Amino acid sequence: MLFQLVDSLTMITMKNIFRNASFVAILSGLFTFSYCYAEEFINTVKAVKPSVVAIGTFKKTRSPAVSFTGTGFIVGDGLTVITNAHVVNGNSSLEVDETIGILTGKDDTAEFRPAVVLAVDEEHDLARLKISGNPLPALALGNPDKVTEGQPIAFTGFPLGAALGFHHATHRGIVSSITPVARPAQDSRRLDPKVIAQLRKAAYSVFQLDATAYPGNSGSPVYEPETGAVIGVINMVFVKGLKETAITNPSGISYAIPVNYVSDLLKKKN
Repeated sequence: MLFQLVDSLTMITMKNIFRNASFVAILSGLFTFSYCYAEEFINTVKAVKPSVVAIGTFKKTRSPAVSFTGTGFIVGDGLTVITNAHVVNGNSSLEVDETIGILTGKDDTAEFRPAVVLAVDEEHDLARLKISGNPLPALALGNPDKVTEGQPIAFTGFPLGAALGFHHATHRGIVSSITPVARPAQDSRRLDPKVIAQLRKAAYSVFQLDATAYPGNSGSPVYEPETGAVIGVINMVFVKGLKETAITNPSGISYAIPVNYVSDLLKKKN
């Protein structure tokens, strides 16, 4: 009887050991996966940052001489820059001796490079710029047709522009929805001329992101955290109330133009 009791206790103990071992193995596996994923993302961010530039203007007699309010990224030949149309349109009325261009490099070695606006796609809020000099690292364009709701994303840019200085900032989130660019008005009183003009155009879909972007993030590349392949371009945020609340009380809802329109813009003749 004593032998049977000891044998039963031994079996129970062994089962608990195996169960605990399995649980520890699962935890260990999850920890290893999380660590590897985090390390992979860190490496992606390091690879992406040299390709992300600030968009702004240079004026020698101004202090500071360089002022930037948007973001862009390098593609193709290393001398082609993609940003939002509204970022460069804001610089359409340049002052005397003021030059549009990009700010690149690191904080302590940043350099301003003049740029020329080669093509603008107003409908999709995109612009293509050209710089000179040594080519910069270019980002690869992904396949927007494979983007699915719920997938993780990241974007790197300059939130609030020059207010925070020339420091790259990276944000993460998910694709919460793939939605038409023009939101339907609740009633006819909400149909202002801008909405009517948009509704008259051919509808196209944009990526709605569960991620917080700020005005200076306009033109930031939205990319896959694992590969760094660009799938979209940040172009607006959902604002609750007054425009100023985009900074003081952000909605956490941002929008990005699918990168297939970037591909179309790159094919457009100068």
